[in-house]
Amino acid sequence: MTERHGQHFLQIPGPSPVPERVLRAMNKQVIDHRGPEFQLLGEEVLAGCKSVFKTSGPVVIYPSSGTGAWEAAIVNTLSPGDKVLMAETGHFSTLWRQMAAKWGLDADFMPGDWRRGADPVAIEAKLAEDRSHAIKAVMVVHNETSTGVTSRIGEIRTAIDRTGHPALLLVDTISSLGSVDYRHDEWGVDVTISCSQKGLMLPPGLGFTAISDKALAASKTNKFPRSYWDWQEMLKPNAAGFFPYTPATTLLYGLREAIAMLLEEGLDQVFERHHRLAAATRAAVRAWGLEVLCEEPSEYSPVLTAVLTPPGHDADHFRNVVLEKYNMSLGTGLNKLAGKVFRIGHLGQCNELVLMAALSGVEMGLSAAGIPHRAGGVMAAMAELESRDGTNASPLLKLAAG
Repeated sequence: MTERHGQHFLQIPGPSPVPERVLRAMNKQVIDHRGPEFQLLGEEVLAGCKSVFKTSGPVVIYPSSGTGAWEAAIVNTLSPGDKVLMAETGHFSTLWRQMAAKWGLDADFMPGDWRRGADPVAIEAKLAEDRSHAIKAVMVVHNETSTGVTSRIGEIRTAIDRTGHPALLLVDTISSLGSVDYRHDEWGVDVTISCSQKGLMLPPGLGFTAISDKALAASKTNKFPRSYWDWQEMLKPNAAGFFPYTPATTLLYGLREAIAMLLEEGLDQVFERHHRLAAATRAAVRAWGLEVLCEEPSEYSPVLTAVLTPPGHDADHFRNVVLEKYNMSLGTGLNKLAGKVFRIGHLGQCNELVLMAALSGVEMGLSAAGIPHRAGGVMAAMAELESRDGTNASPLLKLAAG
């Protein structure tokens, strides 16, 4: 590979770049995970997670990937042969369905076109038809990382409530937690699944499940075997700040610092920043004459923007050109979107100047890779950012945005 100079721009939708504050916080010696110093750390991170999930209930932290948290949600709440309702929103909802099948669940996988989120109306209709209450859980991906589409979990909860159906609501927030407004308690979610390397700005290695009282009750009677993932075995030592097996201590140092950063900025301000950066990215895409994959404006992801390349042009070739010429990584198209889309991540600690540099790299890359486009995307993004700052864009920027 050719030598690259300067900062590498990691603009994939996770793992996101780790802030210097978090890196410094992790640069500590490991300590006795049965001692009083660790106990204080454990109590802090377990309490801090509740603030980010917006819950008063328990949050279990695993040394795992987000996929591990998926498995924990299944084996702690359901039983072999249970029927579950799932929505096809992209690659990761498909993987979750495959996991459900491996555990012997009967998944009703509502088809989707990967350009819209889970449909609350369709979910309500399915549950209304299920008069015998055979469906034991509704399983939805909040922010589909492969497509840049955010499902409307609050509306889905309302739809479930209208039917009076007792199904559990399980939600994947792997790419949304800490970046998109999410309310575990208020939205009546029973299990929220997440991980460390996206909005929480940590390296990979931690999985999370936030648990409702209803889900906890289900875990005491369901039939799936488990050991490593068992909530009951976790919650007993967690009550005193400890874990049943050796935890990822240095990642917990980083988690404490990441939570502090989110709360210092204010969660509402964090969410607004992500919306602002996402809107600027979409303005650039439109100015280039390209198409955002997500079709429903109310479902635009604040975390990433998936961009369709014109027919006959390979998105992966474009990504390779950008990497080689400008030292920037963009997200690849996954599954049936392979070669058709590239994904621009704007999550975690991303700010306006980082985004403008990334969009400049994309615009130069479009020219270098021979992708048909119009100039002016970066200018349009600048105008969008200025307008959202409450300032008046210059006439030149206004012209570019128009």
